[in-house]
Amino acid sequence: IIQPFYIPSSSMEPNLLIGDRLFVTKYSYGYSRHSFPFSPPFFKGRLFSNSPNIGDVVVFKTPADNRTDYIKRLIGLPGDTIQFINGDLYINDNQISKSIISKLDIIYCGERVDVNTFKENLPNGRTHSTVYYKNFSFQNSDKFVVPEKHFFFLGDNRDCSKDSRYLTSVGYVHENNLVGKAQLIFFSSD
Repeated sequence: IIQPFYIPSSSMEPNLLIGDRLFVTKYSYGYSRHSFPFSPPFFKGRLFSNSPNIGDVVVFKTPADNRTDYIKRLIGLPGDTIQFINGDLYINDNQISKSIISKLDIIYCGERVDVNTFKENLPNGRTHSTVYYKNFSFQNSDKFVVPEKHFFFLGDNRDCSKDSRYLTSVGYVHENNLVGKAQLIFFSSD
């Protein structure tokens, strides 16, 4: 029901750091085959299904192989449209407000990178920190339309995250691929 999870990459900085360990509750969204070790095909679909909320930090199996665990922030629900325009995130054609927190931060994405840290305000009132590269930040995207029974995820480290923007490697995540909701950091490397 509760699974320890290890953060393997920097895609969720500044909120989760490489080496952080956290508890993930598998019951938060109901159970699928991915709720069990090795994802045995005991049943299809989800049992006791509950819908996640925008802003939740979720562990899921990547659609590309149904084996690799990823952890990202839920940004889009079924039917939502997601787009980046001039470096700003839009959900359902509404710009997501963000305010600068720091212009002095450095993260590691294979190398040291200077970033701007922002507080981002999601449509449901939830807030979190995000970082964007000072130079060569992800600027513009196609408009993504989230299919039925799928979700759209982004890493909080927006320019160093393989996430739903990359349709061939992660893309839209089916509800059956959800493993659980990140709840509590029990060990941090910082």
